[in-house]
Amino acid sequence: MTVGVPNRAAVLVCGALGATLLVAGLVLVVVLPGVVNNQVAKNVRIQPNTSFYNLWKDIPFPFYFSVYFFEVLNPNEVLAGSKPAVQQRGPYVYRENREKKNITFHENGTVSFLEYRYFHFEPDMSNGTEKDRVVIPNLLVLGAAVMLEDLIVPLKIAVSAAFTFFKQKAFLNRTVGEVLWGYEDPIVKFLNDIKPGLLPFGDKFGILVDFNNSHSGRFTVNTGVDDISKVHMVDTWNGLKKVSYWRSDQCNQINGTSGEIWPPFMTPSTPLELFSTDACRSMRLQFKEMGEFQRVPVYRYEAPKTLFANGTVYPPNEGFCPCRQSGIQNMSSCRLSMCAGWPFVLKSK
Repeated sequence: MTVGVPNRAAVLVCGALGATLLVAGLVLVVVLPGVVNNQVAKNVRIQPNTSFYNLWKDIPFPFYFSVYFFEVLNPNEVLAGSKPAVQQRGPYVYRENREKKNITFHENGTVSFLEYRYFHFEPDMSNGTEKDRVVIPNLLVLGAAVMLEDLIVPLKIAVSAAFTFFKQKAFLNRTVGEVLWGYEDPIVKFLNDIKPGLLPFGDKFGILVDFNNSHSGRFTVNTGVDDISKVHMVDTWNGLKKVSYWRSDQCNQINGTSGEIWPPFMTPSTPLELFSTDACRSMRLQFKEMGEFQRVPVYRYEAPKTLFANGTVYPPNEGFCPCRQSGIQNMSSCRLSMCAGWPFVLKSK
């Protein structure tokens, strides 16, 4: 058997090709991430001529909104002075779709919009239906009782007499759909008639009566054209750089995004902040672990235990007081006045 010996030209060609491939590989390793990052930054800016714009304008994936009720099992005993016995009902799950309207671009690299929300009940994801009946405190009566404190004596007498005339009770038995999305009540019409504007809604009362087909205020956010690290970051909300609901400048700050999308190139050390109009405050989530979603690596964040801790447990939260126990935040300073008599419950793990 004869073994051929490569000639000098072949060796030189192979050597040159190998060197070329090595240089090309090194160039790709050094240059490619920059090229990819540049394309990502270019496409996630909020601009009408980008592929990302329509996704940002009409978010194609849904958000889910879960509602739980704590039904009172012994209302008559409570009226007699006993401690309430409650049972958790739910969740009642709603798919929330969002659509941005009145989009206006500004010369300072920001864009303003109103984001409308639409809720659709998801029976397959819920433990019950909207026709389920629940016994809960009569929030209308409790809220009106709080407002009576600021009325003149004749109006107090008139409202108290109206409660008796319309047979308003401390507890009500209504369907889930009625409690959430509103039901007609003659006392509401009466109160609106004797003092127009007293109630922040029409002739229907419900916890979420004004949520469906509504917007959460005018957001102005950075487009990322001048600085991609600021894309989606809130510049103002309803023209405000900070809110005035709380008792400290730190608690009143408007930080982060509107809670849908964050800037690219985040790392586990990057704070994940958002301003929630439902909670009337900014919130910071903390990195928990690496994860995977449909084979795409993701970062998982969670609410820290200090998020809704009271001021005694976590002094920086003193501005959100008057405080209740940790895990519950008093929303009476920012929600509708009718809700002043009951806390909007927000939980953290």
